[in-house]
Amino acid sequence: MPELPEVEALAAYLRERAVGHAITRIDVAAIGVLKTYDPTPLSLHGALITGATRHGKFLDLDVGGIHLVAHLARAGWLHYRDKLPAAPPKPGRGPIALRVHLDDESGFDLTEAGTKKSLAVYLVRDPNEVPGVARLGPDALAVSEAEFTERVRSHRGQIKGVLTDQTVIAGVGNAYSDEILHVAKLSPFAIASRLNDEEIARLYGALRSVESDAVERSIGQGSATLKAEKRSGLRVHARTGLPCPVCGDLVREVSFADRSLQYCPTCQTGGKPLADRRMSKLIR
Repeated sequence: MPELPEVEALAAYLRERAVGHAITRIDVAAIGVLKTYDPTPLSLHGALITGATRHGKFLDLDVGGIHLVAHLARAGWLHYRDKLPAAPPKPGRGPIALRVHLDDESGFDLTEAGTKKSLAVYLVRDPNEVPGVARLGPDALAVSEAEFTERVRSHRGQIKGVLTDQTVIAGVGNAYSDEILHVAKLSPFAIASRLNDEEIARLYGALRSVESDAVERSIGQGSATLKAEKRSGLRVHARTGLPCPVCGDLVREVSFADRSLQYCPTCQTGGKPLADRRMSKLIR
């Protein structure tokens, strides 16, 4: 799933390549991708792209005062091409959900792999009209330590879930929450409201360092190389069975119905493995 660093890099890439160009055409290949009906894609034809930014994990393209806001969900991505095919993509075939043509014949596709389609595109006059944007908590790169502490301590859930709750902190997803918890030396199942001052300070420092380092690695990468760059910088996430780069212990995994998490027992749980059963009594 694209998270804060990748979406930040995609916004920077669009600022470099797309801002200043006009949209000549938008092809909608998957009608379900559009979550709004007014303004219509046709209203963007001929309009100049004036900015590109993000809100948490939402990508925001400002097109003459109308915002094309995209949430790439788990399997979505943006593919930029210097020259797009003239023929529109065939509806219902292939991964392309939406194509944006620019006035220099370049443009980009929003795609989604797999059968579960969650990629969402909104055309709005104010980004806060998008429900997910309106509910976002403070950004992970901007939240102060005091506000972070207050927000984390107000939740009784497991810290892994609190970190990935976009209404608490915006931008952190499954992969980087594993990385943050590893750097902070905390169990993913530690109860947020029970963390002491020293643990909260470690967690905040890890949040800022992991996200900032990932953004620094990602900025300047093209959309085609961002995924590989993300994988190359991960310490524990998606590295089950490989040695922890800090202590050498094997990285372990806890699997759930639709996702998994990875952690190092030596660094994070006092050497004890977490039970890999969803309904088990888990180590705190």
